[in-house]
Amino acid sequence: MVWFVGAGPGAEDLITLRGKRLLEEADIVVYAGSLVNEELLKYVKKDCKVYNSAYMTLEEVLDVMIRGEKSGEKVVRLHTGDPCLYGAVREQMDALKEADISYEVCPGVSSFCGAAASLQAEYTLPGVSQSVVITRMAGRTPVPDRESIQSFAAHRATMVVFLSAGMLDILSKELTAGGYEPDTPAAIVYKATWPDEKVFRCTVADLAQTAKKYGVTKTALIIVGDILEGNYERSRLYHPNFTTEFRTGN
Repeated sequence: MVWFVGAGPGAEDLITLRGKRLLEEADIVVYAGSLVNEELLKYVKKDCKVYNSAYMTLEEVLDVMIRGEKSGEKVVRLHTGDPCLYGAVREQMDALKEADISYEVCPGVSSFCGAAASLQAEYTLPGVSQSVVITRMAGRTPVPDRESIQSFAAHRATMVVFLSAGMLDILSKELTAGGYEPDTPAAIVYKATWPDEKVFRCTVADLAQTAKKYGVTKTALIIVGDILEGNYERSRLYHPNFTTEFRTGN
């Protein structure tokens, strides 16, 4: 069996209990060394074979996983955050399926959840935003035209931007062109939940200036939206006048 395991956002104790157990049982671990906290590797067995996929191609990763599984070994492919977001996981799954290899997925805590915790923020505040747009800037890897930052910005929903810390001048222009006001609250969360995490609050207009001031060029999430400041409505779920399945309102 091959397991795709979400390592969590960074802190070693934010891997799930299931993920930790799978690491402890693994005979082979292929981990995303560019982003996964290497402290997690202390959970593996002494005789476990460990590979850093930062130095490997897709074909090399697949070769390790397929040979290991066919020889009866338990394989863990350890991805940062949750594998479903920017994990390049589908192409691995399809290749395993073609090779008639069984696999399962163990979800993890995404860095966008870790960033919210660091900001002590709620992404879905009543009366402010009830939607979260998770996206990225187009760079060496393109983004479909219909999913441009500018088009998403028109909704003024909460936005979490991955993989874009080196393009903040362009990001600010796209956000304001789409509909966010220049003074819309924003935040840069560098290495959310890691020991060296840093949080910088700013506005859409001064994202690039803030990143330059503090030397942030990568490994950061950008959060944009009025949920970071300002007024919001009280939740109806816990309002004394609101009737639910479990209680009758006043």
